[in-house]
Amino acid sequence: MKGVTGLALIRGRCRLRYLLAREKMRQVDLTERTGYSRQQISNWVNNRELMSWDAGIAVSYVLNCHMEELYEIENIRA
Repeated sequence: MKGVTGLALIRGRCRLRYLLAREKMRQVDLTERTGYSRQQISNWVNNRELMSWDAGIAVSYVLNCHMEELYEIENIRA
């Protein structure tokens, strides 16, 4: 099997704002359901910090989505 050439994927912008709206949730609702602080969630929503793996699991569970949906995926070798 040949390897994939020219593929270099990175995490792009966080999609939490969209996902929260889709689920009709506010950031404070996500805070209450996950235990992460309002500031932490705001940092993710506003792309000031990247979510950890563990946070991504918790957030995706609460938002009823796959972890891959939390961020835009970009190919930097396109």
